[in-house]
Amino acid sequence: MSHSQSLEDIEVALLLEAIYQRFGDDFRGYQKDVVRRKLHAFMLVHNISTISSLQDCVLHDSTFIAPLLCALDAHPAGLFDHPKHIRELRKVLIPWLRSCPAPKIWIAECATAEDVYTIAILLMEEGIYHKTQIFATGANPLLLSGAREAKFPREKLPQYEENYLRAGGTESLENYYTIVRGEPVFRSELNRNITWAQYNLGTDSSFNEFELIVCRGGLTDYASKLRRRALQVFYDSLPVFGILSVANSDYTDLLPLISRFTTLSSRHGLYRKLG
Repeated sequence: MSHSQSLEDIEVALLLEAIYQRFGDDFRGYQKDVVRRKLHAFMLVHNISTISSLQDCVLHDSTFIAPLLCALDAHPAGLFDHPKHIRELRKVLIPWLRSCPAPKIWIAECATAEDVYTIAILLMEEGIYHKTQIFATGANPLLLSGAREAKFPREKLPQYEENYLRAGGTESLENYYTIVRGEPVFRSELNRNITWAQYNLGTDSSFNEFELIVCRGGLTDYASKLRRRALQVFYDSLPVFGILSVANSDYTDLLPLISRFTTLSSRHGLYRKLG
């Protein structure tokens, strides 16, 4: 490790500790490389040369903390942006949900509207949305509020339409959104069974039982200890045969916990809780 990188590691640790001590937001259990990459992107936008300078801004200028927390919490998410995963999920999920009288779905670490409405559209097309309750949670209130507005960038429509068809869409994507003041907005009927709530996967405990839990973004940002905690919360929140959908990742460090699930598709990060 170079001297400059070693010094920057100290700066990152000090910044994360300062954020926790001053604002209560805890990123100390995140993967350091992920945090460093997000910090560098934020610094480039705000023309800040060092992480120590960023810490000074955060502690002495109240306008910095909210956008910085959003940058650290954010993860890329597009509508049906993993089409093969959605096809596989549709195949294993729908028969399971059809057998449940009132299924519940938890979308954890929600950062964008697309995180939630991908699942809502899938359920609508399969004719089971009317009996399903979706809980969308995230630690960052600003990101959650933005997702709740149900908007998405118009320039992404061509890609989203292609993703939708590749994911096995049976209608036309335009059936699920409308244009409001030049912006695409998901139709209100898709929102009627969604509950939005602030929830911190790093500190909060299980709050309900869910037939499906989806965490496609934030889990990959966590270091081993925090991922272990999150997976335990998910396990505690699933009934027998409940399905967990997580980002495809290397979970070899968590084998004792993963062994309590049966693998439906390791390639697509789909697991079912064992009895």
